[in-house]
Amino acid sequence: MLPAATINTARLSLRRFAASDAQRVAELAGAFEIADTTISIPHPYPAELAVDWIAQHEQEPHRSRAVTLAASEPTSGLVGCFELRDIDTEHAQAELGFWIGKPFWGLGYATEAGAALLRFGFEQLELNRIYAHHMVRNPASGRVLLKLGMRQEGLLRQRVRKWGRFEDVVAYAVLREDHARPGQG
Repeated sequence: MLPAATINTARLSLRRFAASDAQRVAELAGAFEIADTTISIPHPYPAELAVDWIAQHEQEPHRSRAVTLAASEPTSGLVGCFELRDIDTEHAQAELGFWIGKPFWGLGYATEAGAALLRFGFEQLELNRIYAHHMVRNPASGRVLLKLGMRQEGLLRQRVRKWGRFEDVVAYAVLREDHARPGQG
């Protein structure tokens, strides 16, 4: 299920995480601004926890559940994480999740890497539907999802709990047939 090789875009490489990425994951993902609007990232984020998180990625592709890739830029190294998770082969669907380190916001990396992962999902994993969510108070993620050709499907009130507070989330999805049309993702 993992890509046969690194997925390259114009500026990024999407590759498997390595144990050597742990400290950088802890720094970038553990920033308050990232951890605050993602469901399962803690703040602070100890490097030891990042080591464990990276190690678990070795098991997920074999269980056909997730493909988690590091987004790297040639000069800066790791800039973020992109994932297709909860891969459901019976219904040919998966959830897209991602984060980009705060120093790299506004550079278009999320859209660039997200588009590459959608292509991988539709072409290599033969998915029919890829969906995503974002907390209402994180509209920047919604803008990325729209740029990827996803359509807003609805609002899920108090769908998740983050740090003891229930959060509304917005649901999006894109279908293979929509993605294949000219001008889409």
